[in-house]
Amino acid sequence: MIDPNVKEQLGKYRQSIDNIDAALVHMLAERFRCTKEVGILKAKFDLPPADPAREEYQIERLRRLANDAQLDPDFAEKFLNFIIKEVIRHHEAIAAEHGGVIEKTA
Repeated sequence: MIDPNVKEQLGKYRQSIDNIDAALVHMLAERFRCTKEVGILKAKFDLPPADPAREEYQIERLRRLANDAQLDPDFAEKFLNFIIKEVIRHHEAIAAEHGGVIEKTA
């Protein structure tokens, strides 16, 4: 039989994990909303969908943040690389959707 205190502790941790998962989803949605706007600007001004210098900066920064938070920096880098690939894919789709370049407004 499981100690009731253990069940209560598990419940608290699981609730916290559920809250964190919900926050992550909302943060990622906001991040992709912002990167969509970046993609539109890139298409509008005929800029390439990828920005290797920016990506390198982001990875270095995330690795430092991961170390500071005692999180595996390799995991953090893999996670960010996945996001970067998705962002680039979206930027390419935005550009293709608008024939490569979105008409500039005023």
